[in-house]
Amino acid sequence: MSRSRVIEAGNVGVQVRVKKNLHPAMVIDWLHAGVEDTHMGGWASLFYGLAFTITGILIHAFFAENYWLLAGLTTGFFLIGPFLATGLYDISRRIALGQTPSLLPSLTAWRPNLVNIALFAFILLAALVAWTQLSFIIFAYYFNHQLPTFIDIVFNVLSFKQPIFTLVYFSVGGLFAALTFAISVIAIPLMLDSNTSAGAAAWASFRVCLRNPGVMSLWALCIVVLIGVGFATSFLGLIVTMPVAGHASWHVYRDVIEIQP
Repeated sequence: MSRSRVIEAGNVGVQVRVKKNLHPAMVIDWLHAGVEDTHMGGWASLFYGLAFTITGILIHAFFAENYWLLAGLTTGFFLIGPFLATGLYDISRRIALGQTPSLLPSLTAWRPNLVNIALFAFILLAALVAWTQLSFIIFAYYFNHQLPTFIDIVFNVLSFKQPIFTLVYFSVGGLFAALTFAISVIAIPLMLDSNTSAGAAAWASFRVCLRNPGVMSLWALCIVVLIGVGFATSFLGLIVTMPVAGHASWHVYRDVIEIQP
């Protein structure tokens, strides 16, 4: 049995044990479970994928000319995705309990732990706003305070005309994404399943990544690929890839965390 660390889950009367020594092959199992839950969830799961798709299309429609803002908001999918997938976690939980997956209950699944989930959602939103503002500052600084066109951005990135800009932008964006992933990869499923406090859930999530950096990095790469496929298909692919990622994240939580009364 793998070693574990006990983390007190606030004042809700449970203990959270973070597993260690996860195997990379588990990532394939998580993806497979995500596909199965998407199939079993049916229209309820695809509803969330459609919501992601519509959101992406609207962002690009409204901010098509403001590429600095478009870049920040688009990559913001990675930051607030864990909260937006709350309904998908609930559907997977119902499937695991042998219940019939349903859309309506999943829309209000956050209600039993409203305060903590809302607090965590606020943290994710704050990270999105901070990254969007920082994205604007980086663009303005490296393009002489003139916001670039899309062609300017592509040309500078591909031609390495401004390698410092490329390095800074992707390094800062990567740092935001890594930190957000670390505190949220299993946080909301944990709060949903056990009424854990936001702080304890974030700490448990961070411990999972700290104790299993290789496997969790591989899982983060899978999420990037799934979302990237959705982006590359003009957001239409998100109808399927986001439910798969959301459902799979539930199984990540179930495999890396033990909860004891």
